[in-house]
Amino acid sequence: MKKGTLLNSEISSLVSRLGHTDSLVIGDAGLPIPAGPQRVDLALMKGIPSFMQVVQAVTEEMQVESAVIAEEIKSHNPQLHSELLTQLDLLQQHQGNTITVQYVSHHQFKQQTQHSQAVIRSGECSPYANVILCAGVTF
Repeated sequence: MKKGTLLNSEISSLVSRLGHTDSLVIGDAGLPIPAGPQRVDLALMKGIPSFMQVVQAVTEEMQVESAVIAEEIKSHNPQLHSELLTQLDLLQQHQGNTITVQYVSHHQFKQQTQHSQAVIRSGECSPYANVILCAGVTF
């Protein structure tokens, strides 16, 4: 049995297959998921699991080099925006690297999801609760 903190076998396998600069999306319950990327649907009920719970679980095992966020989160969901930036700051301290954050329009964000390895759907039902995480290297 796995000793790590991430118990979901599908996500654990996905993270282990990521190469440098590969990306995965963690999205809210309403984010459209294109046909190309693997779909990992964790949504059980409204708010379960939350976006931040999924971000925290995934980043326990994923080395993150950069993140892409929709610009609209700043004005439409400032509380969650602040929580996400705090989590990314803690993660970069833990990893010992700088995580660059790029803002794009929500339209551009949805286009970029097409190039991700996977989209992980949370049960979050608040606006613009989405992030693209780009894999870094541990050496």
